Amino acid sequence: MRVNYLTCLFLLFLLSCKEAPKRLPFLQMEQSERVVDGKTVIDTVYRTIPAFKLLNQDSTVVTDKDFNGAIYVADFFFTTCPTICPVMHRNLLKVYKKYEGNPEVKLASHTIDVKYDVPSRMKTYADKLGVKGTQWEYLWGTKEEIYGLAARNYIVAAKEDKNVPGGFMHQGYLILVDKEKRIRGAYDGTLDKEVKKLMEDMDILLKEYKK
Repeated sequence: MRVNYLTCLFLLFLLSCKEAPKRLPFLQMEQSERVVDGKTVIDTVYRTIPAFKLLNQDSTVVTDKDFNGAIYVADFFFTTCPTICPVMHRNLLKVYKKYEGNPEVKLASHTIDVKYDVPSRMKTYADKLGVKGTQWEYLWGTKEEIYGLAARNYIVAAKEDKNVPGGFMHQGYLILVDKEKRIRGAYDGTLDKEVKKLMEDMDILLKEYKK
């Protein structure tokens, strides 16, 4: 009996030491308090990417529903960018190649130069990168639509600025969004170590949906 008792204690010790599955944080969440039956209850609200309707590189209408059932990485760029965009998209190409053909993963690059980057130009840009199909969407919309999504929803700064190279100022963040359209991470797309972390976090996020 003593051997069995010690064995049980050892197994319980191992179970208690086992790390819980890692989960990614939520970058945009709000908490509010309310009183129910004399007790304070905390409500947590997760901000989500709202409905949108844009055009992709094939001049096809793309909406938020096209991303249903997938996690995705979003960024903001322009095809003639002389500074950070080429680096960002070389790094994002690594993400594309790793998950190519995986229906649970998509990418969404929004142009901030809506006058020049019409869908046909973005199609040429995608072809040069070797991007096929619509797993990586290059999205075009009005200035109000794109800039609104960047600032209000993806928490990325983007604006016209004649004083900077290329005429547009924008941040190089790659934004990780889960299947419920909640932001789960932001990564500097110009840094290899950050893009590596992004892919590691994407694997963690995908595992959340395997349960």
